[in-house]
Amino acid sequence: MNVPLDPVRSPRWQNAQALIGQPVARLDTPALVIDLDAMERNLAHMAAYARAHGLRLRPHAKMHKSAELARLQMAHGAVGVCVQKTDEALVLARGGVTDIYISNEVIAPPKLQRLAQAVRTLPDTRFAIAVDSAAGVLRLAQALEAAGVGGEGRIDVFVEVDVGHGRCGVPPGEPAVDLARLIAQHPVLRFAGLQAYHGAAQHRRDPAERAKAIGEAAWAAALTRERLQAAGFPVPLITGAGTGTFSLETASHIWGELQVGSYLFMDADYARNESAPMAPVFEHALFLKAQVMSRGIQHAVCDAGHKSHAIDSGLPSVWSPPGLVFANGGDEHGILRAAHAGQALPDLGDTVWLVPGHCDPTVNLHDVLFGVRGGLSDGKVERLIAVDTRGALG
Repeated sequence: MNVPLDPVRSPRWQNAQALIGQPVARLDTPALVIDLDAMERNLAHMAAYARAHGLRLRPHAKMHKSAELARLQMAHGAVGVCVQKTDEALVLARGGVTDIYISNEVIAPPKLQRLAQAVRTLPDTRFAIAVDSAAGVLRLAQALEAAGVGGEGRIDVFVEVDVGHGRCGVPPGEPAVDLARLIAQHPVLRFAGLQAYHGAAQHRRDPAERAKAIGEAAWAAALTRERLQAAGFPVPLITGAGTGTFSLETASHIWGELQVGSYLFMDADYARNESAPMAPVFEHALFLKAQVMSRGIQHAVCDAGHKSHAIDSGLPSVWSPPGLVFANGGDEHGILRAAHAGQALPDLGDTVWLVPGHCDPTVNLHDVLFGVRGGLSDGKVERLIAVDTRGALG
């Protein structure tokens, strides 16, 4: 089992305790900072949107990896959270999160055994899982039965349909019916509906391209629902959607639950999307504080390299000071250049605020998030937020 780091025991966490109540300027660098005011506005906007459209909200906790933030989302109307890994689910359950959906396939018996034990020993926590194969169904049922799970301890199972992403999921139509039949043969399993997530559509920059992709996804999900209903299997719920497309899934009237994640923090890659009509506008709330450590004639160097931010979705953007461009400097260094001739470079010791390219894997590089109230310039550290599922890869 991959045992996640306990952030509360890390030296960074222990040292950070003394910073609560201190000005943001006291934060050592690099530090991953949440603008709590911006985050709470994002939280409220998405919760209000889901309520207004009569949709269930199930945010992706793989983004923030925090039991505290998952509980906060549920306190604001989310029915629960999603994760992608078994151990993420177990860590969050131990952290008081009571409704967790593993929106991913789990095949390995040791992982399923850990999940089955949690289902048996945590009766007040609802677990659900996705499947896309007969082996996935059978191994899940065997693990639950071996753990002594039965009756009210059943687990909800969603059949994943590949609606265009080209990753996991059965083809639309009859293959889902076959899996629903197999699920029905096992009393410890409950067919709960369809997983229909088009991840590849989330970052298509043009709203028309995103709309075309989700239109095709809606057709695939609707076709599969029709085939299931014709075979005698009601479909209680179709779940999916993401921060880049949720307004399109809403407009289709096919999906009943939104699995948005990045809306809470937003990142530089999502900022590159052209906004879709009728969708709320979310703010950047996750920032990397860095400091200039060296100066060249035409560049400055800050102390935030690859070890402090993920680059799979591109390099960070520079939030402050304005007029700078971030370039790859390696593991420990970031190169800052002027975007336009005549733009001044920051001096040695100056603070630089970066917006990470991709929030999810960036969070996974840190033990602790610093929650700041009152803005990045004049705010104070209000609280520390543990990255509970860091390293929970199993």
